[in-house]
Amino acid sequence: MTGNPWSAGRILTAQSGGPRLLFGRMYEDPRVELRAFPAAPARVLCIASAGDTAAALAHAGHDVTAIDINARQLGYAAGRVRRGAPARTGTAEHLTAVGRQAAAVLPAWRPASLAAFLDLDDPVRQLTWWRERLDGPGLRLLMGAALRPAGLLAALLRPGFRGAVPARFDTLLRQRIANTVARHPNADNPLLRLLLLGEAAPDPAPTPGVRFVHAEVAEYLESVTPGSYDAITLSNVLDGPGSSYARRLRTAVERAVRPGGVAVLRSLRGPGSTDDRCPLWGTVHLTRIGGMA
Repeated sequence: MTGNPWSAGRILTAQSGGPRLLFGRMYEDPRVELRAFPAAPARVLCIASAGDTAAALAHAGHDVTAIDINARQLGYAAGRVRRGAPARTGTAEHLTAVGRQAAAVLPAWRPASLAAFLDLDDPVRQLTWWRERLDGPGLRLLMGAALRPAGLLAALLRPGFRGAVPARFDTLLRQRIANTVARHPNADNPLLRLLLLGEAAPDPAPTPGVRFVHAEVAEYLESVTPGSYDAITLSNVLDGPGSSYARRLRTAVERAVRPGGVAVLRSLRGPGSTDDRCPLWGTVHLTRIGGMA
């Protein structure tokens, strides 16, 4: 789709050819949706990505449609959800692995030390540990070089995605991690463990009933019968496309979700301090169609 950089299926300048597997895992907390969505069985639409959210919603009893513009990503998600195919490494996992390897030069960021931190279950102690042992000058130097708009990450991204990196993302991400550990027990946070240590939760059990659709999400929502869904959750969709696409998507969501239904929209951009246990997100925007939730 013209104007939507996700249509290429590639996010790095070094990637050429056809679509790539971008996400081997999903970095979003399905508890957000499970608390906000209507009682099951609701008709819900989600981004397919790696399939984790689709599986969680289906296991909760919802009638799930998973959509993705990236055919390779869609096939991967369908294999994981329907047949229990094993997780693979995508572009996102390669990038986070590089970050962890760089941070591991710092003694406090070596895997054994991080594992002890991630086993904590007291947010007060976690925040103290973060401030006193982990969030030091070495980390700030590394994250500044990698995550600022003129840093390594922006240089690696294809032009359509460079604007998705917030200004001073290094500072924002450090603060988001602090907010997360101050609110949620680490021992009950597989998303933080995945991000900081690279260890993933077990794969979901197969769920054959999820439908998978290869389409651009705004176009798809414009094509369905009005009120087709009770709830929608979209992550990263606006991290790249411009403001005109954002307006189009909002109109399409309001058309496709019934009055009183719920839409959840996650973005890397925003102030942070969300209810999602993954600290990557700057915004987890919850809207009730016909009025704000």
